[in-house]
Amino acid sequence: MKKTIQVSSQGANLDTGRRNFLKLSGVGLAMAGLALVGCNDDAMIIDNGNQVFDLGKGDVGVLNYAYALEQLEADFYTKVVNNFYTGISSLEKEIFTDLYHHEVIHRDFFKAAIGSATSNVLPNLEFQYPNVNFSDRNSVLATAKALEDTGVAAYNGAGKYITNADYLVIAGKIVSVEARHAAAIRNLINPGSADFSGDDVIDANGLDLAKEPKDIVAAAGGFFKTPFTWKEQGIG
Repeated sequence: MKKTIQVSSQGANLDTGRRNFLKLSGVGLAMAGLALVGCNDDAMIIDNGNQVFDLGKGDVGVLNYAYALEQLEADFYTKVVNNFYTGISSLEKEIFTDLYHHEVIHRDFFKAAIGSATSNVLPNLEFQYPNVNFSDRNSVLATAKALEDTGVAAYNGAGKYITNADYLVIAGKIVSVEARHAAAIRNLINPGSADFSGDDVIDANGLDLAKEPKDIVAAAGGFFKTPFTWKEQGIG
């Protein structure tokens, strides 16, 4: 008998007996062995005027930045799988469920890893989706495409700010998963096309686009209800 689990707003109603379309085990096992060791950056502060959390400096700031984006993606896919749009196919359900699992793993990894090194971990954020109709396939897929493309560009752009080689390795593994997500979503939108590596996300050198944190926040900031800053990178 298949087992169904009931989870809160941080999760979804999922059939745990299915076979994953996009496998979890590789990135999950790799991330499980990493902890933020010897990380003593203490610049993450609360703005006394506006009570706005600052992501901080150095590697911790970058990881808090990634954590914010993973919270957003996990929240989005939680909403998708808790109320699938009308007419969704079994393949689309499977893909969205796998993406949900991946993003929850990423989110929970960052929360645990940062929390093991400092009490100044980014709090749970609140999100809003004013222009998303979760009952409409086109709206959900367009938003998923935007989030995945943005996530890939965010990791690529933030990598240069990471000084710890172990963190850089993990970021590289996570961004490769995010790129698989982006390709899967693009194929759902336009099956059998070359959109999975379109000119809008791959540059003339055959590389994924990389965007600065300020540009990522400008693109995705409308989803965030909870304000935060990253003074070191000019955000906020």
